[in-house]
Amino acid sequence: MANAPLMPKATAVWLVDNTALSFEQIAAFCKLHPLEVKAIADGEAAQGIKGLDPVLTGQLTRDEIEKAQNNPSYRLHVQESKVRVPEQKRKGPRYTPVSRRQDRPNAILWLVKNHPELLDAQIMRLVGTTKPTIEAIRERTHWNSANLVAMDPVTLGLCSQIELDMEVEKAAKNAPPRPEGEQLPDTLIPVEETTNEDAMAAAFAKPAPKSTPEEEQYDADAVFAKLNAKKSDSDEDDDEDERY
Repeated sequence: MANAPLMPKATAVWLVDNTALSFEQIAAFCKLHPLEVKAIADGEAAQGIKGLDPVLTGQLTRDEIEKAQNNPSYRLHVQESKVRVPEQKRKGPRYTPVSRRQDRPNAILWLVKNHPELLDAQIMRLVGTTKPTIEAIRERTHWNSANLVAMDPVTLGLCSQIELDMEVEKAAKNAPPRPEGEQLPDTLIPVEETTNEDAMAAAFAKPAPKSTPEEEQYDADAVFAKLNAKKSDSDEDDDEDERY
């Protein structure tokens, strides 16, 4: 069945309706039984199936069909596609290399702290863990909770940045709407409030000079009189000291 065309019955319907190929040739190409091809031609089988043109899909060429029509013993061959379609990976838990498995608890702790909106199923897809492990790390009951350090799973190589962004965006879309009037903490002030006239005037206004107490008015004569009085007192003290 490796060389069978896409949608064998639909291809057989088209070949029966649009070519002069024998039932054996069509059956060999579509990997069907000749009696089944005959039933399709008689309208007893494949009722309601729309024919699929193998030429348009690149599975056959006009020259190949004409060669087979001219030679009843000739067998059609499926034309090889020039485009290689990668095989779909089997769905299941993400495989993590043995060398990276010890880093999964650190990655889970990072996701729980930085993206609490992620569901357990999303974390499981990103780092390939189990739900009990996620709950243990979230509730700090993990056996190694004291030694865990939050680390980015992208840096650890457990997932790609694109995969992480997709899961975060999906979680944000599915998150319940916040009540009206409630704002997120640590959000930026709206642009309208920071660029209005009052805000711009307050930002570029010169600060008012600090108020200082009025300077005391000093009388020069009084100052010199006090100095002379102090000097005379000190001279009298010196004279008394000399007497004794």
